[in-house]
Amino acid sequence: MAEPVESATSQAPEAGLIDPEEAPLDPADFPGCQAVRIRREDIEDYDGRLEYWEDRTETAMVVCETTVYHERPSQRLARLAERIAASRGSPIETFGTADLVRFKSGGGRKVLMQADQILYLHPLEVSGWGPGVDVDGDELPDVTVEVDYSTDARVRKLRLYEAWGFPEVWIDVPDERSRPRSRLPGLTIYVLEAGRYRTAFTSRAFPGWTAVEIHRALNEPIVSRETLEALRRVGRRLGAAEGTGPDDDPWLRAELAEGRARMVVALLQARGVPASPGLTERLAGLRGRSEVEMVQAAQTCADEAELLRRLGL
Repeated sequence: MAEPVESATSQAPEAGLIDPEEAPLDPADFPGCQAVRIRREDIEDYDGRLEYWEDRTETAMVVCETTVYHERPSQRLARLAERIAASRGSPIETFGTADLVRFKSGGGRKVLMQADQILYLHPLEVSGWGPGVDVDGDELPDVTVEVDYSTDARVRKLRLYEAWGFPEVWIDVPDERSRPRSRLPGLTIYVLEAGRYRTAFTSRAFPGWTAVEIHRALNEPIVSRETLEALRRVGRRLGAAEGTGPDDDPWLRAELAEGRARMVVALLQARGVPASPGLTERLAGLRGRSEVEMVQAAQTCADEAELLRRLGL
């Protein structure tokens, strides 16, 4: 599924020689968060929203402010992904703030981080799901999303994603005024190439979906015609690469079948051919007949009985 990415710049996120996990934990690396001590025996049961936790100091960086401005883009993305999946004809899975964990060699969590959203484009191929993502043992998400309303993932989290080998990260600054207010809204795509992140104009995981289009889709109050066209375009492109399409999605297949059935009944009515009340439902359940065959039968049949006979019902 990977394809060459048009790179906006060759600059990776600032990364020194020190492993970002081994660098001293500096609260300044997690803007918009406060340092809270959470004991290692308690971290597994912690259900709050945090950016990062490490075992060596038993310190968590907890988000100070969680607002609708912060939560809406990631939740919107889950719904947008469903539309792309339907157009492609195969599911996409989203998990929101799932735990991303590195474990110590002797067991127990070494580092825990939470993203705002993670997406798997081929969830049926994943061998199994656990309570979180084992960074060293599980399949990594195809796309990881950070929404920086009051936080800033570029300072340290992005370095960790790079060190852990996450293939694609999106960082979105919402249209609502973020903190600090000097930060401009927009979305940046980071794709991993040769172990380093490069910014890109378009997504690698969702071919042809540009950073500008993604940001608009995540932030507009109502899904626009432009966004719907982009979702269909991306979904069809993904489907073309896999040999699938809308008819392979159970929901859309049923919707399309009912639409064809209504069209056939409308053709009969336009010709003055009586149609029984249950005809639409019967035609919607028809399999193995093309739209062309159904239309031809509706245009030339003498009555409903002949229509059903010619369609094999």
